[in-house]
Amino acid sequence: QVQLVESGGGLVQPGGSLRLSCEVSGSRFSYYHMGWYRQAPGKQRELVATFTSGGSTDYANSVKGRFTISRDNIKNTVYLQMDNLKPEDTAVYYCNANFLRQAYWGQGTQVTVSS
Repeated sequence: QVQLVESGGGLVQPGGSLRLSCEVSGSRFSYYHMGWYRQAPGKQRELVATFTSGGSTDYANSVKGRFTISRDNIKNTVYLQMDNLKPEDTAVYYCNANFLRQAYWGQGTQVTVSS
């Protein structure tokens, strides 16, 4: 069973930065399409950023220019660097791995942007 463990969430002031990490178990990490999603209270889960196994990245319009997704295939880890954070970025952030039509999720990490 593939396990994903997120870390790096917390409380930050508007304009601040956080870096989320997601470590993935197993030996097939380089084959996974990786993504970060978020879910704010009372809202549906939404896609934030993706990083395919082929090296392509994509971002939600709301985070373009502020967030950067990266991955380290040696450390089996995907990162989400979040800069210039806004109160509307407040949500639980989830890591996702996709491989051969199987989807795996982490437990989520809370990000709160507030003064």
